[in-house]
Amino acid sequence: MEFKDYYQVLGVSKTATADDIKKAYRKLARKYHPDVSKEADAMARMAEINEANAVLSDPEKREAYDALGRQAPHRPGQDFRPPPNWDAGFEFSDGAGAAGGTDGEFSDFFEQLFGRQARTQRAHRATGQHRQAPPDAEWGGTPPPTRGIDHHAKIELDLLDAYQGAERTLALRGARLDDAGHMVHEQRSLQVKIPKGVREGQLIRLSGQGSPGTGGAPAGDLFLEVQFKPDARWRAIDRDVYQPVAVAPWEAELGAVVEVQTPAGALEVTVPAHWKTARKLRLKGRGIPAATPGDLYLELTVALPPAHTDAERAAYTALAHAFPRFNPRATPGA
Repeated sequence: MEFKDYYQVLGVSKTATADDIKKAYRKLARKYHPDVSKEADAMARMAEINEANAVLSDPEKREAYDALGRQAPHRPGQDFRPPPNWDAGFEFSDGAGAAGGTDGEFSDFFEQLFGRQARTQRAHRATGQHRQAPPDAEWGGTPPPTRGIDHHAKIELDLLDAYQGAERTLALRGARLDDAGHMVHEQRSLQVKIPKGVREGQLIRLSGQGSPGTGGAPAGDLFLEVQFKPDARWRAIDRDVYQPVAVAPWEAELGAVVEVQTPAGALEVTVPAHWKTARKLRLKGRGIPAATPGDLYLELTVALPPAHTDAERAAYTALAHAFPRFNPRATPGA
């Protein structure tokens, strides 16, 4: 995936005002719009221009894009992958910009950065959470009360939060335009209650935490998309949890009862005899809690003890003598 310099596409500086961006977009659209342009690459150029404008004309997306550029600077055309959870802490409104309904029209770069927001917008509308106001005619020609725009953001949690529930303080960054068209950075903090059993990708709804409504209509809502922080101890897939567990060679071959620290607490687990590396031990119902909880899978690996002393080295020598025909490089099953 190639990095896109949206400022370069529109030919504006990184300090450009909203009015500068609007003028640059209109000038380029007059030149490259396929309906009027004679340029050979008009359609492709217009797609790039529309994409750049969709980001830079939206204060919140522009704020996040600028932060990404500082975090992972790249030149246009360079191979690029956004850092994990790069947009955590940024707040986006559903009504601003042109992201909604553009899947398939913009580049992979845009889709990786902002495609999630566009899909979330459509999900809200499909479930009736993003409601349209009635037409002016029904209100005697005066502007009707309008429900506030929904917002969305990402929240990073520890997997343990899904097992136990939690309360977290969430700091959100956003942006707006002042009267002169300059971008103003904003930040707010919210106390968020994390329900027990939440899973990755789930939306937590905070009623009334979106944009204010007009004419006495209610405010929009804030939807928080749950992401789990990377953790070497375990990982989650839907409600199932996978945890690597190291066992000693004698435990793997002879069988043993071992204590394992899991997200569900300390558990005594029976390791069957002749257990092979990479096989999984399933603990039913020990995954993320729910009416139908997930399962916990222990991925067993054999850990070899180091031989530092003469006695330890002698033990390995005796083991080699005890298994003279054992060849770890032989064809499996031979």
